[in-house]
Amino acid sequence: MKKTNIVLLVAAVAAGSAGAGYWAGHQQSQASTASVAPAARAQKPQGKVLYWYDPMVPNQHFDKPGKSPFMDMQLVPKYAEKGGDSSSIAIDPSVTQNLGVRLAKVERGVLGNAVSAAATVQFNDRDVAVVQTRAAGFVQRVYALAPGDVIAKGAPLADVLVPDWAGAQEELLAVRGTGDQALIAATRQRLKLLGMPDELITRVERSGRVSTTTTLTAPIAGVIQELGVRAGMTLAAGMTVAKLNGLSSVWLEAAVPEAQTGAIRVGQVAQVSLAAFPDKPRSGKVIAILPEADVNSRTLRVRIELTNRDGTLKPGMFAQIRLAAGSTRPTLLVPSEALIRTGTRTLVITSTGTGHFKPVEVKVGAEAGGKTAIVDGLTEGEQVVASGQFLIDSEASLRGVLQQLESPTSVSGAKPTASSTSPATQLHQGTGKVEKIDGQAITLSHGPIASMGWGAMTMTFKLAKSELAKGLKPGDAVAFGFSQNGGDFVIQQLHKAGGAS
Repeated sequence: MKKTNIVLLVAAVAAGSAGAGYWAGHQQSQASTASVAPAARAQKPQGKVLYWYDPMVPNQHFDKPGKSPFMDMQLVPKYAEKGGDSSSIAIDPSVTQNLGVRLAKVERGVLGNAVSAAATVQFNDRDVAVVQTRAAGFVQRVYALAPGDVIAKGAPLADVLVPDWAGAQEELLAVRGTGDQALIAATRQRLKLLGMPDELITRVERSGRVSTTTTLTAPIAGVIQELGVRAGMTLAAGMTVAKLNGLSSVWLEAAVPEAQTGAIRVGQVAQVSLAAFPDKPRSGKVIAILPEADVNSRTLRVRIELTNRDGTLKPGMFAQIRLAAGSTRPTLLVPSEALIRTGTRTLVITSTGTGHFKPVEVKVGAEAGGKTAIVDGLTEGEQVVASGQFLIDSEASLRGVLQQLESPTSVSGAKPTASSTSPATQLHQGTGKVEKIDGQAITLSHGPIASMGWGAMTMTFKLAKSELAKGLKPGDAVAFGFSQNGGDFVIQQLHKAGGAS
């Protein structure tokens, strides 16, 4: 009896537990259903389906749902936005704040620019003097000078003996005794043609004595570049004795990037700062932009002339130049960081207010100081996105707004289809391996297909004719050609790799 009672008691407890579990599960199921239903209703898409797309390839649109030909996933529908502008996108203000979107106003101003470059001091090659002999002779004396010495104008360089002058000078002294002025003038002219300087002729006439030695002097003040004579040397007529370079003015030559030389003009004033005299800024003038560019550094040499009355500027010194450049005419300016350059065009994202943004194609001009001139596309006072625009641009690309910019003749709100976004008649070529053949479909693992922008992948194609796969089996290497028909990719050519088509 005790055992029977225990068994009955255990059965009753089990039955009660089962009933309680069923009731709890039923209640939980009802609660779950009640909580899921509103969520499902909230997720129910609203509005008209415009097209289907693969989120990984958002620019490719399809006119019906199905599996993505690019990835192993289902296509996602794109719904029309209620009351929205098809050329703009709407983003919740809290989202734009999280994205760090910063706006800037399109303003009118002057795009100032300054070209800075390093330069070195050089000799002024237009201020050069060459000292040569006028008659054959011998060097009697060379003064204590050497290349690199700075001398004044008229400083003696060398004494030269010219024996041929002796007879001509005696003739001049004899003619002077006749008193015939015409004959005296003719004799004096003959001495000049022999290379005798005027000072020596005058000295001979005054002293009445022959003098065949002349002193060669510096015609200008400057530095001796060359001194090619020594005592005892024989000189021929026209031989170079010395070469001098003036120091009253010097040149600065700066290597300026060729992209900046378009704003530099001959005659323009340049501000110069010398490393040796940082507290004494100077100004010079651009005298030449040399016509040959350095092919390695892509720079052009700009030549600037500086006065050097005090002689403190020495060739080889380092300097920094600054040239004011740019137009003084006001133009529309935006921050350079607001521009999105695609390679074929330039875009900015404008804010139309109330959380709406719109991509606009613009034509840009010069750039300087973090600002870029806008030639066309914007008006003064508009707001452009200066930070976070690339995230908005990605959203615009996803929603097809950029396609409208590319096709300005398309009707706003028209339903995009696969035929309008992909070439339907082009035949794309590829190679791969047969994975599976199923009636009118064939699965291939193929390599990259450049004409479609695809990488290597495995995907299923339709066969234009089932006979194309005749004689093929999984594992065969094949070459194929396919076309795109809406959302389908249809094999038009198929043969074993290396075989006949």
